[in-house]
Amino acid sequence: MSAFGVEELTVRYGDTIALDDITLSLPAGEVTAVVGGDGAGKSTLLAALVGLVAPSMGVVRAPDDAHLGYLPASAGSWAELTVMQNMMFTAEVFGDVEAARVEELLRRAQLWQARDRLARALSGGMRKKLGFCMAVASSPELIVLDEPSTGVDPVSRVELWRLIADAAVSGAAVVMASTYLDEAERANRVLALDHGAALLQGQPDELRSAMPGAVARVDEPRDPRLAWRYGRGYREWFPDANTPVPAEEPDLETAVIVASLARELEGGRL
Repeated sequence: MSAFGVEELTVRYGDTIALDDITLSLPAGEVTAVVGGDGAGKSTLLAALVGLVAPSMGVVRAPDDAHLGYLPASAGSWAELTVMQNMMFTAEVFGDVEAARVEELLRRAQLWQARDRLARALSGGMRKKLGFCMAVASSPELIVLDEPSTGVDPVSRVELWRLIADAAVSGAAVVMASTYLDEAERANRVLALDHGAALLQGQPDELRSAMPGAVARVDEPRDPRLAWRYGRGYREWFPDANTPVPAEEPDLETAVIVASLARELEGGRL
């Protein structure tokens, strides 16, 4: 296991199992995306990594607070402070962040011209970028991002991903929760969660190529249990790979949906 991550992590809230026996390594210099629907356990996993949630079982390996950057699902900044005041307050908390580092981050995030604006006056995308800059100001070894691009416009999403990739290239281990599977395709590794359990884990291309059966686009599904809406028609999974029309090359979203269907089918719930 790498320096950071979780091993056999289980988190319970009373009788509810929020995470069930999760093992995840977070290598330095890589971006790991944690994906899943609402209630899948994404935020709980990240909260455990930053010490906001105590494990019921298992081990969490993370650096101390001085070497940990965290962007919560909220904006991650103070609304009544300016962009520069938010950054300088963060710099004072960590104590070793120079003014040149603050300026460098704001310029890279295209926030330098807005440095005197109140955070509450920023657009959603700009405020998320500010929160990211605050999280990485101290050049942390582990960066934890809870859905950093949710509710952000497409242009800001691209800019955020550039900042995230730059942080990984600089040597940080980056883990981010996301509901966007197309976005997760850019990560080095992906963990898909379903009701607190690991559904898939690996490199995006590995997960696509390992998908069982085949998926084809159809006008009307043969088995509605194994089909989902896509555009004006459907995508349907054929476990035996015997498709009535040529099969499609799966993307990550298809691989995750098929993994969920396969689990339901195997468990007799379809």
